[in-house]
Amino acid sequence: MRIGELASRSGVSVRALRYYEEQRLLESDRSLGGQRHYPESAVARVQLIQLLYGAGLSSRTIADLPERASPATLQLLNAKRDRLDRQLGALRHSVDTLDNLLASVRAKVS
Repeated sequence: MRIGELASRSGVSVRALRYYEEQRLLESDRSLGGQRHYPESAVARVQLIQLLYGAGLSSRTIADLPERASPATLQLLNAKRDRLDRQLGALRHSVDTLDNLLASVRAKVS
């Protein structure tokens, strides 16, 4: 598929896809005219890249992950996971607080 289709199917911009290639996160083949062509698996790869960015990993870390299967990589991934787990706990607490506030306001409005 061409870059525009990959952008549409993966929900990221063409510019982001070009950046992913520059950072060695994504690969494409080139046509004789220089157009990028991606395999079907590129959609899942882009979604994984987005997920890892969302987890706080840098492009360098993401690019090196397959090559760096080491104790240090495992430690880094565990630390990122723990950070996300703490953030989820804080968000759950915020939701509970808002639920209590809403219940209080509803009781006064009714």
